Amino acid sequence: MTKTAWLLEMAKADFGNRPIHEVSAPTILQCLRKVEAKGNYETAKRLRSKIGAVFRFAVANGAVDADPTYALRDALVRPTVKPRAAITDTKALGGLMRAIDGFHGQVTTRIALQLMALLVPRPGELRQACWSEIDLKTAVWAIPAERMKMRRPHYVPLPRQAVVLLEDLKNLTGSGSRLFPSLVSASRPMSENTLNTALRRMGISRDEMTSHGFRATFSTLANESGLWNPDAIEWALAHVDGNAVRRAYARGEHWEERVRLADWWAGFLDRTRAEMGK
Repeated sequence: MTKTAWLLEMAKADFGNRPIHEVSAPTILQCLRKVEAKGNYETAKRLRSKIGAVFRFAVANGAVDADPTYALRDALVRPTVKPRAAITDTKALGGLMRAIDGFHGQVTTRIALQLMALLVPRPGELRQACWSEIDLKTAVWAIPAERMKMRRPHYVPLPRQAVVLLEDLKNLTGSGSRLFPSLVSASRPMSENTLNTALRRMGISRDEMTSHGFRATFSTLANESGLWNPDAIEWALAHVDGNAVRRAYARGEHWEERVRLADWWAGFLDRTRAEMGK
């Protein structure tokens, strides 16, 4: 069962047999409160979103006039956001990079962790990457909109170090469609637990670092350097600003600065490795 189907089963149990035009905001809220009562605040938030998607489909097809979940946006308990663990000390970062370089597990897992550090995508964006998105000649990874959190295509400049890793990886998985296929089935991506499990195997606790934490590491150290326009850093992380002018960072006149930023970050990681080797 997919996560969407699992979520909608909760709603189905409460009002799935009713005609959709009879389902009101209070009815939906009663269902969501049951989820909240178990302390599952993030699940309740996601369930409201999925129910809303069903209603918006119904609106588009003339079955109902409005989406009642819109009125519930501020009715739910806001989950407390716990920052993901991330290493921001340069000496510790150098130690982490050397530990990843020496990882004794699957070669594809080691390369995935190295690319996470270099390119700082969301873990799911990397796990599900396909070779059709990678252009090694122009050194660009084009992530399609449907795989991005903000549903906008995202272009990632590939520094020289990333190109070398991807060339090595292509010798291992290039015959298939995915960069990181599952060991169970080549048609499926690497498990979402693989990268964090690898970090744990290296002795790095969940309170020290997570695969998603590479993004915070990059953001913190790039901003602290004072060398880069904050907009370039935000675009490297695919944090989309609603302002049309700032959206120019996607592939506009500031693309060259993002390329330089990517090269600087790759060099920064190399220097942290070298310092730990002295």
